[in-house]
Amino acid sequence: MRILVVEDEPGISNFLKQGLEEEAFAVDIEENGKKGLEMALSGSYDLLLLDWMLPGMSGIEITRQFRKEFPLTPIIFLTAKDTVDETVFGLQSGANDYIKKPFHFEELLVRIRVQLRGKSVEHEKFSLGPITLHTDKHQVFKGDQEILLTQKEFALLEYLIRNKGMQENSDHRKRLGYPF
Repeated sequence: MRILVVEDEPGISNFLKQGLEEEAFAVDIEENGKKGLEMALSGSYDLLLLDWMLPGMSGIEITRQFRKEFPLTPIIFLTAKDTVDETVFGLQSGANDYIKKPFHFEELLVRIRVQLRGKSVEHEKFSLGPITLHTDKHQVFKGDQEILLTQKEFALLEYLIRNKGMQENSDHRKRLGYPF
């Protein structure tokens, strides 16, 4: 399962990335709202985690624009905005859930799983050449031989197989340090 985190505080985004990858999610991070929307609109995410206050574009605006194209993809706000009116406004803008900072990771993880409950991709099987990946059992086979992987290795392999043939945008590649 792929999650996009749009959060401008590196401490929070790194914490989320590490924790979610340990739980076998593939996670992409963006700190700028406009770039986050571009990534979200690629359609390759199962869930979005958005901060409200972002440089470039607010999480509210990301939600509104994203909902026009992807009305069913879950969105969870992670924000310091903590009044009842702000919570109601965030949910009415299109978010599925709303968590106030500071938050407990365990609670966020349960809320993510609730939002992803019943998604058919949890029980998919992917193949690439001789490699077969079973997402429901977290198993990988090369031919008939099982390959034991850590959760991070499994999440990375799932990400690579799901995105085989996709061309990354040049800004993302440059951010990763690729010279081309």
